[in-house]
Amino acid sequence: MNTEFRPGDRVEWNSEAGYVTGTIIRVHTSDFDYKGYTHHATPADPQYEIQSDKSDHIAAHKGAALRRID
Repeated sequence: MNTEFRPGDRVEWNSEAGYVTGTIIRVHTSDFDYKGYTHHATPADPQYEIQSDKSDHIAAHKGAALRRID
């Protein structure tokens, strides 16, 4: 089951350092370059840019890696 997210949604994901929370800032529905890598996205399987709550770090993840939080 793919969950769709929108900019402004708060989410969490599991990173190497444990669970991280952040806010969706952009939705990608086609391939895009980020931090030197091509990330693959489609309208049916988008990728999301998320800004961490604790730092200015921006991460890119597919929806399957994210969980909406309140």
